[in-house]
Amino acid sequence: MLVNYPNGTKPKQSYIMHGNRGMSLESDINETNQYYLVHDIAVIYKKPTPITVVKVDFKSRIDAVINEAYYRTPSTTDYNGVYKGKYIDFEAKETKNKSFFPLANIHTHQIEHIKRIMEHGGIGFIIVRFTHYNLTYFLDGSKLISFIENNKRKSIPISYFQTYGKIIETKYAPRLDYLKVLDEYSQEGDHIEQSP
Repeated sequence: MLVNYPNGTKPKQSYIMHGNRGMSLESDINETNQYYLVHDIAVIYKKPTPITVVKVDFKSRIDAVINEAYYRTPSTTDYNGVYKGKYIDFEAKETKNKSFFPLANIHTHQIEHIKRIMEHGGIGFIIVRFTHYNLTYFLDGSKLISFIENNKRKSIPISYFQTYGKIIETKYAPRLDYLKVLDEYSQEGDHIEQSP
C-alpha cells in the first residue's frame, strides 16, 4: 500500500507491512492488563516513566508547552499491581538477538528491586520477548537472580529461558496471558523461593 504525505507530495516507495502489524511487547502487556482489569482478574498498571522538565513555555494558563525534558533512570520495574491478594512486580523487555538476552537491557537497580520484592513476600519476574522468533518467555525472579549470581556471563542464553522459563502464548484475548503462566508455574512447585 502506497502512503502519501498530507500535502500531496509523494515519498519514495513506502509500504505498510500487514504481516505482524507491529504489536510491541509493551502494547501486548498493556492490552492484557486492561483485559484483566475489565474482567476483575487483577489490577496491574504500567508505571509512568519519570521525566525532569527543564523548559516550559506558558502561552496562557491552559496552554503550556514543554520545550525541554529528560528521561530520568527509572527507579523500579515497568509494571506492578495485585493478583489474588499478592503484590506482583515485573520488568518487560524485548531483544532482537536470536540466541541470548543481554543483561545490559535490564538495570542492576531493577534486578535488586525484584529481589527485594521477593524477600518481602511479593512476586517478582521478568517477561522477555525474542522478537526474531516471536517467542515471549516468563522467567521467575528467583531464576533470574540465580543465573546472575552463579554466572559471569553478560547475557542469558535462550536455552536458559527454554529450561527455566515458560512460554507465554500470544492469543486474541487476553493478548498475553502471563497470569495463567504464573499460576501454572506456581502449581508446579517452582514457586518463588522467598528469603527467610
